[in-house]
Amino acid sequence: MVFIITGASHTGKTYLAQQLLERYKYHYLSIDHLKMGLIRSGHTSLTVDDDDKLTEYLWPIVREMIKTAIENKQNLIVEGCYIPFDYKNDFSEEYLVQIKYVCLVFSEEYMNKHYDAIIAHRNAIENRLESSYSKELMLNENRKTLEVCKKHGCEYVLIKENYLSELKEVFG
Repeated sequence: MVFIITGASHTGKTYLAQQLLERYKYHYLSIDHLKMGLIRSGHTSLTVDDDDKLTEYLWPIVREMIKTAIENKQNLIVEGCYIPFDYKNDFSEEYLVQIKYVCLVFSEEYMNKHYDAIIAHRNAIENRLESSYSKELMLNENRKTLEVCKKHGCEYVLIKENYLSELKEVFG
């Protein structure tokens, strides 16, 4: 089984991946780690601000790693925001049945009510270098993510009230 976890920034992708790692003991790939390794090593001229280009650059690598894991009957957790919403087009049905995909999205009500807590937990698993992530940017990112998920028929979790209990509904 391969878990793919994506979503807007600060939605807890890394946190969820860590929880799944601890529960299932599956291997875990952070696309951010891959991205930073390629950027810092000079294997790409892209920067952390090149989101769309990074998706185009990283997805073919990640996609083939997912296929390899499935072919070898290995479990894997993949998390990050560089996963295209039309990812299904890159896999035949024999692969898709082995993939559990979820996109994490905060509802507008959740963000308005819990913005300070979201920011306070941004370093729960990783240390983020950025110092600010505005509420308006968060609202816009999550609106766009939800819209694109619906457009492409992607599985998503719309977090409305209780983050932990709503995630447990997806992965038990």
